[in-house]
Amino acid sequence: MLSLLENKARRGILERLVREPHYAYQLAEQIGVSQQAITKHLVLLEKAEMIHSEKVPSTKGPAKRIYSVQKSFSIRIDLGPDLFKLEQRQLPKGGPMRLSNRLPQNSKKIAEALSGRKKIGIDEAILLLSDLEDALDNLDDQRDAIIALHQHVKNKASSTIESDFAHYEERQLVHSVFNNPREELDIEQLAFELQMPQNNARELADIFYEKLTRSMAKRSGNIIAAPKNTSLPWWATLKKSEK
Repeated sequence: MLSLLENKARRGILERLVREPHYAYQLAEQIGVSQQAITKHLVLLEKAEMIHSEKVPSTKGPAKRIYSVQKSFSIRIDLGPDLFKLEQRQLPKGGPMRLSNRLPQNSKKIAEALSGRKKIGIDEAILLLSDLEDALDNLDDQRDAIIALHQHVKNKASSTIESDFAHYEERQLVHSVFNNPREELDIEQLAFELQMPQNNARELADIFYEKLTRSMAKRSGNIIAAPKNTSLPWWATLKKSEK
């Protein structure tokens, strides 16, 4: 998706399609490129499921294909020293009241104001959108601060990684765990990144898991009692957020 969005014409297509459906010839006129080029862009965007098309009847000839945006998602990129995260997130579905349980208190009032109404006036929409923009700005400020704190944790752990793990492969494994601290390592992906057989990657992970599980148990004051060959998932000791 990033490779698709780097193209200015494709971004222009999406900017127009989120507002209302368009025909290819309309997009060509508005963006200022040939209809042939627009068609190629539309094919790529539809193949990536970023847009949707359908044929609609025409009073001046055969049915014509019209394009629109139907799916909602968010792409986030965080980049800095000890920080790289790229993810695509699906936006929640449902009407205003279904969303209300996931909204901040101030935004819940807007959901309540919209509930059961099929349309609102332009003036009211502008006021509500302005309030939501303020809410988004506040959340973004909080998210930025949390990401910066996340970065500090990684930065302060970097020196420990350098001193405790002599081999490059071991350090890369730790960084992989840092990227998803509440999930089990993907051994196949780890083996690919380290360019080693999966058996070797799994053995490396098992040694690290045992060491980490004992260390976390000691820090938390827990006692681990199990046969030696028992698989103990260290990530199970972490508190997972409810979904």
